[in-house]
Amino acid sequence: MPKKTNVLLAWFVAALAVFLCAKSQAHAAPQDTPYPAMASLNQYLMRSDIEIALARSAAPKSISDDAQVMVLGPHGYTTGARGRNGFLCLVERSWGAATNEPEFWNPRMRAPICFNPAAAKTFAPIYLMKTTLVLEGKSKPEIIRNIASALDKNELPALEPGAMCYMMSKQQYLNDRGKNWHPHLMFFAPGDVAKTWGADLPGSPVIAANDPEEHATIFMVRVGHWSDGTPYSPTVH
Repeated sequence: MPKKTNVLLAWFVAALAVFLCAKSQAHAAPQDTPYPAMASLNQYLMRSDIEIALARSAAPKSISDDAQVMVLGPHGYTTGARGRNGFLCLVERSWGAATNEPEFWNPRMRAPICFNPAAAKTFAPIYLMKTTLVLEGKSKPEIIRNIASALDKNELPALEPGAMCYMMSKQQYLNDRGKNWHPHLMFFAPGDVAKTWGADLPGSPVIAANDPEEHATIFMVRVGHWSDGTPYSPTVH
């Protein structure tokens, strides 16, 4: 896959992006932006039992069955199922991506993600805060300022070493172009540190995207199986 395409997918990846996502996608001209504003809230919501099952599909059952699961409601995420292993699974929506992404408001986006304990405590809170700001009707500049202020003032926790997540759901919909793309793992590191991982170099399996809005670099490593154990195949797209 060409480097440009890898970076395009590196949040959805998602992205959160994100998640999730296409963290370093080139800016689109306003007239080319397919989702210029937030859709009605109902388009982003799901029935809770369906959302819990989708969230758990992010990781193998040996992990996700004992994970906490959060579901999206009108005022933010709440606990849909309690966990026992420190992992946190949820379904990210489109605002897991950077605010300059053309699909930031795409209501079709569903990115099941399962954070390990370190990421659940120190990276997921960024997305959860962003969700609250979105549902409060904050503008993109306001979202950026609020997140930056919270990070600078240590109101959000510092990223812990070893923070990572699983994004291995066959049902994931990362964006309109990537769709379910590829099962993968994501690793989070503070700052802009892509070079220290050898990411994006010829022959390297590691894809990186610097995420300045979240003060982190997101690394992706594709894996060969979906969370249900079935092998990845391009025909799944």
